Amino acid sequence: MNNARSILSVLCLTIMVFICGCSAEKTRPEKDGWVSLFNGKDLSGWRIKITGYELDHNYKNTFRVEDGILKVSYDQYERFNGEFGHLFYDQPFSHYRLRIEYRFVGDQVAEGPGWAFRNSGAMLHSQSPQSMGKDQQFPVSIESQFLGGNGKDERSTANVCTPGTHIVMNGKLVTDHCITSSSKTFHGDQWVTMEAEVHGNSLIRHIVNGETVFELENPQLDPGDADARKLIKDGNLMLDKGYIALQAESHPVEFRKVEILLLPE
Repeated sequence: MNNARSILSVLCLTIMVFICGCSAEKTRPEKDGWVSLFNGKDLSGWRIKITGYELDHNYKNTFRVEDGILKVSYDQYERFNGEFGHLFYDQPFSHYRLRIEYRFVGDQVAEGPGWAFRNSGAMLHSQSPQSMGKDQQFPVSIESQFLGGNGKDERSTANVCTPGTHIVMNGKLVTDHCITSSSKTFHGDQWVTMEAEVHGNSLIRHIVNGETVFELENPQLDPGDADARKLIKDGNLMLDKGYIALQAESHPVEFRKVEILLLPE
């Protein structure tokens, strides 16, 4: 009798552990801290700023959600005339990890600039969309630049560009506008996972498909830039927080994930 009870107890315990284990596996994505900024249905929680237009004017339906994908589209354009667009999440962040899955598709709209071929990005530590001028082309920010290959040449992604800003690398101030990462080239319409690990004013790290490809420190305003000068307060140039924005620069691009994991300060 005792042996039977013991066997039954062990069996019950095994079943409970199995059930708990399955439950933990199912709920892990909800408990690991990652939060989706894109709901897969619409642009709720996002603000649109397109050059030449007032805030939230979605010129020619540039930004849209279709089939659960956030898209930058130009099918309603006849030609591109400098309508650079940015889609801002409506809350600023300081210490976080941003994870984006993106891909370039189709052809660049007519008269889009050559450098904007398969070119997009995520703006970090950005000024607010409300503070941008109507005709301002790019927000003052640190750009995690996304580039796609042309099918034959090497072209890294997860580079850094600095509209209205400077960065520090290896202890030295870098004033170049764009700095190339060590990433591989991604040709065609394949999905790429880009992560930006952001630690306030101390460190920003770019990670592509799990591989660290770029690191920078001390993001800061450029006092020589007219747009940046408007944001300087009490002489402080350092950037330790800001908004996240996705770019529209004349080539169609799709985003199927935009997630954030908040980090301790």
